[in-house]
Amino acid sequence: MANSEAAQATPQRSFMSSIAQLHHVREVNVLVALLLVGALISLASPYFLTTNNLMGVFRAFSLTAIMSIGMVMVIITGGIDLSVGSAMGLSSLVTALAFEAGLSMAASISAGLGVGLVFGLSNGLLITAIGLPPFIATLGTLSIGRGLMYMITHGVPVTPDTPELFSFLGQGYIGPVPVPVVLMTLLMVVFAVIMGRTRFGRHVYATGGNEQAARLSGVKTDRVKLSVYVLSSVIASIAGIIGFSRYLSAEPASGFGSELDVIAAAAIGGASLSGGAGSVAGAVIGAALVGVIANGVVLLNVNTYAQQAITGGVILIAVSIDVLRNRYSGGNA
Repeated sequence: MANSEAAQATPQRSFMSSIAQLHHVREVNVLVALLLVGALISLASPYFLTTNNLMGVFRAFSLTAIMSIGMVMVIITGGIDLSVGSAMGLSSLVTALAFEAGLSMAASISAGLGVGLVFGLSNGLLITAIGLPPFIATLGTLSIGRGLMYMITHGVPVTPDTPELFSFLGQGYIGPVPVPVVLMTLLMVVFAVIMGRTRFGRHVYATGGNEQAARLSGVKTDRVKLSVYVLSSVIASIAGIIGFSRYLSAEPASGFGSELDVIAAAAIGGASLSGGAGSVAGAVIGAALVGVIANGVVLLNVNTYAQQAITGGVILIAVSIDVLRNRYSGGNA
């Protein structure tokens, strides 16, 4: 009889233990928040759960989500990349100028990606070779990028002729799903595997968790940091090219201020700004939460200026939870 009761209790304890472990997974907490916010908006507006609206929401936050994939890797190493908005905007502009000069689609896209590579190498070398703080280094490249955009365009949008295949990147659909959402999902899966299943991913987490210990363990921390800054800028340039293909016009102010949304997505998604913690999936879910809030503001006829205030409040709550969690864990240790 006692053995029978023990056998029944074991699965129950296992189930409760699994639930408790899920509660401590950062991505699950953010996903629950996303579902709750979505449920509240759907109760207040019958249009939220329509297919057209949901696909519009996905398309709207897809570029932020794509850039957050690169940003979260930088944050995990304990750094920050303020230049992603400028990398995005300048990449879209250079791609447009390449098309305007008569270059092929492959050459034009390569030119845009090259801008991201230059941004990433500049940031990485300033931080690892010279020793500048990431905030200062990327703030400087942010300003340079913005200045170059205005110098090149003189404030006038660039609108070249492009092939129909190129516009498919930003305007096309695969079934009911916008192509930018498909690309976002592919990038999320690829980099989630890289961060979770490869030596590079382990080295990124080790560098952010304790850089000195990682270096003593044989991790080439400077190379890791250089790599994540290059990846962050190149991924931002991918977002810039997709954005240009959607509107087929490179605006002088393209990407300006988007770095704040990207950092917010990573922070809301559970990335610790002190480094060592975070995930690609969490960053994308964080971007989704910001996008759903923005959509809810529109559907509920709330003052659009309130969106920034709401997003700021969500950031403060997310970071405060992270700080309290770390303090509580430290206290238990």
